[in-house]
Amino acid sequence: MLYTAVKVLLTAALVVAISEVAKRSTVFGGIVASLPLTSLLAFIWLYGETGDTAKIASLSTSVFWYVLPSLVLFLTLPMLLARGFDFWLSLAIAAALTFAAYLLMTALLARFGVTL
Repeated sequence: MLYTAVKVLLTAALVVAISEVAKRSTVFGGIVASLPLTSLLAFIWLYGETGDTAKIASLSTSVFWYVLPSLVLFLTLPMLLARGFDFWLSLAIAAALTFAAYLLMTALLARFGVTL
């Protein structure tokens, strides 16, 4: 239980740190947010709990393929905001389009025989 609490606190601290950095500099905040820190933490937690390098390799491969559709959010959100859409509506539309991109990526991977 303590281990889980430490994981949650460390991960939450990372998100808070990114938002604080972004208040001061959106460029530096973007750089920090784009680092695969969450993935690195997940690899560390998974290895610490299982010691299974095959699971880490599989997780890393999954992250690679699913980063691609996540880019839809970062393209559509600023475009919608620049066109004057309300923030919450823009976020909802961008999230919905990102979800659709995830579904499309899953279907494409299955079609080409890539199993994750």
